[in-house]
Amino acid sequence: MVDVIMRKYLERLGLDGNLTPTVENLRRIHRAHVEKIPYETLDFQLGRAPGINPAESAERLANSSRGGYCFHLNGALAQLLTALGYQVRTHRAGVQKVDEPVPPGINGNHMVLTVAGPPSPDGPGGGLLVDVGLGFAFHEPLPLRAGRAEQGAFGYELGPSSVEAGAWRLDHRPLRGFAGADISLAPARPEDFAEEHVRLSTAPDSDFVRLARVQRRDADGTDLLLGCVLTRITVAGDERTGLDTATDWFDALWSTFGIHPDEFGAEGRDRLWGTVRAGHEEWRRSGPEAVTATG
Repeated sequence: MVDVIMRKYLERLGLDGNLTPTVENLRRIHRAHVEKIPYETLDFQLGRAPGINPAESAERLANSSRGGYCFHLNGALAQLLTALGYQVRTHRAGVQKVDEPVPPGINGNHMVLTVAGPPSPDGPGGGLLVDVGLGFAFHEPLPLRAGRAEQGAFGYELGPSSVEAGAWRLDHRPLRGFAGADISLAPARPEDFAEEHVRLSTAPDSDFVRLARVQRRDADGTDLLLGCVLTRITVAGDERTGLDTATDWFDALWSTFGIHPDEFGAEGRDRLWGTVRAGHEEWRRSGPEAVTATG
């Protein structure tokens, strides 16, 4: 049943509630989600990380111009897809960054979804890997089978994982933002991610706390805001723009990512800009290679 919150959620995606659970409609939902709802961790800059209850995340996305990161975005999407009649499961994953020699593993620092293959015009299929909670993530779901997929500027390769029986390995090729992820197919609950959410959203050494980040995906590439640098990433290359004033920064937040500055209030905007700028200066002193985008 699609309730009022879910209808508002769909309206934000530019979709209506009359969506039967098919593969093509799942693709439409996934594309709309990554194009219209940003991956962002701005609340962490303000020291007020939202909880990861899926129903609360869905209500937040339905009633604001805000986004979130994997636990918020994929948790909310699971609620929406379930309301539309899809068979959805939530899973623990472990994302590895490009610049750290961290071995493969499933530590729960990322959440993914799988959807049982609904009817498809091109015949029956297996499950689908769904992920709207990675800044460099898919534009459309990936078939849950070994193989490679090219989507705009990014490529993804799925195969068996070596760290857990029945698990999957996702490699990002070429490397950009994250190196890869190991994905358990065992069902997971929201509370299974609580400890990692606290660490990622509050620890002083967390990349998400150290530096503001906002990202939004489309068919050709992604727009990435790290600190005070806005980068457009496509097959043709990267185009960077420095945002040196609060006005420029909040204008980009609205025009590029759809987050309205009024969401933060006057005092919140001042606090946010001060934190963003301070984090950017620290990042600049340590070198841009010190921070990369993960889950």
